[in-house]
Amino acid sequence: MQISSDRHEYPAHWEADVVLRDGGTARIRPITVDDAERLVSFYEQVSDESKYYRFFAPYPRLSAKDVHRFTHHDFVDRVGLAATVGGEFIATVRYDRIGPDGTPASAPADEAEVAFLVQDAHQGRGIASALLEHIAAVARERGIRRFAAEVLPANSKMIKVFTDAGYTQKRSFEDGVVRLEFGLEPTDRSLAVQQAREQRAEARSVQRLLAPGSVAVIGAGRAPGGVGRGLLDNIRDAGYTGRLYAVNKALPPECGELDGAAGVPAHRSVRDIDGPVDLAVVAVPAGQVSEVVAECGEHGVQGLVVVTAGYADAGPDGRERQRALVRQARSYGMRIIGPNAFGVINTSPDVRLNASLAPQMPRPGRIGLFAQSGAIGIALLSRLHRRGGGVTGVTGVSTFVSSGNRADVSGNDVLQYWYDDPDTDVVLMYLESLGNPRKFTRLARRTAAAKPLVVVQGARHGSGPRGHAVPATRMPHATVSALLRQAGVIRVDTITELVDAGLLLARQPLPSGPRVAILGNSESLGLLTYDACLAEGLRPHPPLDLTTGASAADFHAALSRALADDTCDAVVVTAIPALGEPPTGDAALAGALRSAAAATPSKPVLVVHVELGGLAEALSAAAGTAPQPAPATADRLRAQDPGSPPPAGRRPAASGSPSAADGTAAPAAPATAPAPVAPQDPALPPAPGSPGPAAPPASLPDDAHLIPAYPASERAVRALAHSVAYAQWRRDAADPGKVPAYEDVDERSAAALVDAQLTRGESLTLGPEETCALLGAYGIHVHRALPAPTADAAVEAARTLGRPVALKVTAPHLRHRADLGGVRLDIADEEQLRRAYAELTRQLGTPEELRLVVQRMAPRGVDTIVRAVIDPAAGAALSFGLAGPPSQLLGDMAHRLIPVTDREANSMVRSIRTAPLLFGWCGSTPVDTLALEELLLRVSRLVDDHPEVVEVGLEPVVVATRGVSVLGASVRLAPPPARDDLGPRTLPAY
Repeated sequence: MQISSDRHEYPAHWEADVVLRDGGTARIRPITVDDAERLVSFYEQVSDESKYYRFFAPYPRLSAKDVHRFTHHDFVDRVGLAATVGGEFIATVRYDRIGPDGTPASAPADEAEVAFLVQDAHQGRGIASALLEHIAAVARERGIRRFAAEVLPANSKMIKVFTDAGYTQKRSFEDGVVRLEFGLEPTDRSLAVQQAREQRAEARSVQRLLAPGSVAVIGAGRAPGGVGRGLLDNIRDAGYTGRLYAVNKALPPECGELDGAAGVPAHRSVRDIDGPVDLAVVAVPAGQVSEVVAECGEHGVQGLVVVTAGYADAGPDGRERQRALVRQARSYGMRIIGPNAFGVINTSPDVRLNASLAPQMPRPGRIGLFAQSGAIGIALLSRLHRRGGGVTGVTGVSTFVSSGNRADVSGNDVLQYWYDDPDTDVVLMYLESLGNPRKFTRLARRTAAAKPLVVVQGARHGSGPRGHAVPATRMPHATVSALLRQAGVIRVDTITELVDAGLLLARQPLPSGPRVAILGNSESLGLLTYDACLAEGLRPHPPLDLTTGASAADFHAALSRALADDTCDAVVVTAIPALGEPPTGDAALAGALRSAAAATPSKPVLVVHVELGGLAEALSAAAGTAPQPAPATADRLRAQDPGSPPPAGRRPAASGSPSAADGTAAPAAPATAPAPVAPQDPALPPAPGSPGPAAPPASLPDDAHLIPAYPASERAVRALAHSVAYAQWRRDAADPGKVPAYEDVDERSAAALVDAQLTRGESLTLGPEETCALLGAYGIHVHRALPAPTADAAVEAARTLGRPVALKVTAPHLRHRADLGGVRLDIADEEQLRRAYAELTRQLGTPEELRLVVQRMAPRGVDTIVRAVIDPAAGAALSFGLAGPPSQLLGDMAHRLIPVTDREANSMVRSIRTAPLLFGWCGSTPVDTLALEELLLRVSRLVDDHPEVVEVGLEPVVVATRGVSVLGASVRLAPPPARDDLGPRTLPAY
C-alpha cells in the first residue's frame, strides 16, 4: 500500500482510470515519497522547451530539494497527481495552497496555485485536461475554491487547457506572465465541456476496437478447428481490409503460416510481429491471459477482445481474476471487450471486420447492435438477416458488439460511439444489467435525440448474470423502465419486438401523429389491425376493404390516396394471398406498394402479410440489398466468370479455401429466393430517384423505401406504436419546458434544518414537526394532525383544530389500509368522535398500537400519492399516482427524473391510466390539476436542492376542485449518495 507523505493517510479514493482524447487510457493517482525515481526519469524525458514553460527559465534537471518537494505532500495544502501508463509517469499536476499575498498557507485559505508538466510524446492526448478535472475535484474536497496559474504567453497549449475548461475565469498580465484565476465550482458550461470530452474520448476508444488497422488473433491453432482458429478464419473470410496475424506460442519457430490460412503470417508471440498491432483477439486459456496481456501492452497494442471465459462468470475467484485483468490492461493504456465476449463486427467496406464467433458476416446496414449475451447476439444477427420466418424485411448491421462479462467496455461506451457515428441510424441493445444507470440515462437521452434507441432488458425480475458485478438499484423495474422511456429509450419486452421495431425505424420515416389508415384485401385482417391499433392507443381510420380480387394497381391507388390524406399519419397494408395467385403476384404487389410509398416518403408504411415469403422478399428487394457473399464466396462466383475482376484490395482465394458449405462464407440467400420484380406497370408512377426528407435517420439510404412486413397485425401495430411514441418524444424534447422558481422557497432554512437533523445520525426519519417545517420551507403545507392517545385527548384536539374532523390510525402496519377501516371521516361533534374512538380501539387494537391522530377535514376530492426517492445507482425520481388500489395493486404510477420541468409535471398527471378520474370522469367535477402539478414541482425542487433528502412520501394528497391538501407526509434524511456524474471523468473502478 502507498504510504502517506506527511499529515494524512494516502487518499486511495483519488486513484482513477481515465480515457484520453485518442481513446487510450491512463491511470491518475497521488504522487508519494516512493515516486522519486519515477519523477526523475519522467523529467529526463521532457524537452527543454517544456521545462522552460514550466519553470520560466532553463531547468535541465531536478535538484534533490526539488524531488523532495514534488514527492512529499500532506494531501491537504500540497497535493500532486500523476498520470501513468505502464506504471511510468507521463504527466504531473500539483497545487499549493496560498494566502492572499501568494505565499504558502493552510486552511481556511481557499486559493491554490496549480501547475502542470506533460511529457512531449504525450502532449495533445488530453492528459492535462483530465488532470485538471481531477486536481480540481481534490481541491474542492480539501476546501479550496479557486485556482491561480501563471503561464508564459508563448505556452498557448496550457493557456488553452485552462480557458477551455469552462470555469468562470479572470485573466491578467503582469511582468511578462499571464495570470489566470478561476473558481472551481462546476458550472453548466464546465459540465458540458467535461461531458463533450468524455463522449469524444470514449467514442474514440470504441472506434479503435471496431476499426483497427491490424489485428492479431492470439490462440489461433495451426490446423483448422478450435475457437482461436475459428476467429481467425472468420476475420479472414469476411475480407478484413487490414493486416491480420496469427499468434500461438505452441507454433514451431519456423512456422510462417497456418495450414489452410495462406497469406496470414503466424508468430509465436505478439512481440515477434514487425509493426504495430491495433487489436488483439485473445482466445487462450484463462491461466495464460495475463502473460498475453503483458506482451500486448509491451508491444503497444491498443485494445483487446477477450473471448476466454472463466472470470466473473465462474464465481468469486474468477471475479478477482477479472479485476486483475482489467487493472493490468488499463495499466498499459488498453481497453477490453469481455472477457467471455462473443466478439465484434464492423461491416463497413473500409474495414470488413468479423472478429466474432459468428461464422457469417451480416449484411452491411444502418443498425448498430449491442448484446451482453453472445447467444442473444447471434440470434439477433440471424433474425435481422432472414427475409422470411419470424421477422421479415431486410436490413443490415453497421457494427455489432457483444461484451460478455462487460468488465470494461460497456453499453455506455458503445452508445458514445454510435451517438455521432455516420454509419449508424438506429441502435438496438439487449441489456442484462446497467452498470451505471444514471450515466446510461444521460447518454440515452442525448442519443435518442439524434437517432432511435431500442432496448430490451433481460433479468428484469431477478439477478443478472454472474459475470456482471453492478451496483444494485432499489427502484422497481417498472420505475426504471419509465425513467428510460422519459430519456427517449424505446423499451420493448422481447427480442422479437426489438427487431420488429428496429426494422420499421431503419426503413421508414417517423409518423407525425397517431392517426392510422388501414387498407387491404381482407376485411377480417383489417378489423384485427383496427383492434390492435386501439389497444396500442393509436387512432385508426375505419379499415378500407379492397376485397380479395384487388390487383396490384388497386393497392397502389388505395395506398396513394391514403398517403395523400392529411388526416393520416401512417398506413398499415394488410394482404392475404389469393388462391391460385401466380408466382409473380407478390413481386407485382411489392412493386406497387413501394412505388406508392416512394411518392410520399414522409409517412411510414407497414405491411401485414399472414403468409410471409414471396411478398416479404419482394418488399425487401432493391438495388444493393441482396445478401452480400463473403469474399471467399465471391471468388467462387468469379471463377465461373473469368472476366470478372476481383475487388480492389482483395487477394484471390487460395486453393483449398473453405466453401460456403463449410460455414465460413457469408450467409447464402434464404431457401425461398426473392421473386423477380415484375416489370413496372406503365400506369404506376415511377419511384423518385432520391429518398424523401424522413427522419430519423436524417438522411435515408438509397434503399430506404423498403417496406417492413410482419406476420401478424399485433406485431406491426406495436412496432408502429413505438415509432409514434418516439416521434412524440422527439417533439417534446425540442421544448422540454422549464424548472420554475418559487419566490416563497426558503432554501437556507431547509438546509439548516437538514444539517441539524443529520448531526443526530447517518440516516433518520424526521418527526412530524420537522417534516412539516422542512416541507413548509418549500411551500408544501401539511394539514396539522394532533395525537390522540385517549378519547379525551381526541376531543380536545378536535376543539383545537375545529370541526368537522377525521380520526385516523397512523401505525405503519395499518396506515393507508383503507380496507381495514382505519379512518373515520366527517366527525361533527364530541359524541360521534368518542363513538368512533371506541370502535377503532375495539376493532384494531389499543391506542398505543394504533397511534391515533385527529385532523381537520379537508375539502373532498381525489386521493393521490406523491413520492420522491434518491437511488444511489439510478438517481432521483419523482412518482405520482392515485391512492389505494390503482397504485398499490395495479402499479399505475407515473415516474420522472428529478429535476422535473413544468411540461413533465403536466404529462405525469395525464399519463396514468386512471387520469380520467381527475378530469371529470362520468360527470364528476374536474379537480385542480394545476395545483397538483405545482405540488409535484415543489417536491422535485426540494429533493434537487437537498440531496440529503433521500425519500419523501406524501399520502394522501387530496386534490379538490380548488387546491390540494397534504394529509400525510414522511421524510427520510441520509448523507447524499455519491454523484459520479458531477465529478471528474473516470472509468468504473476495479
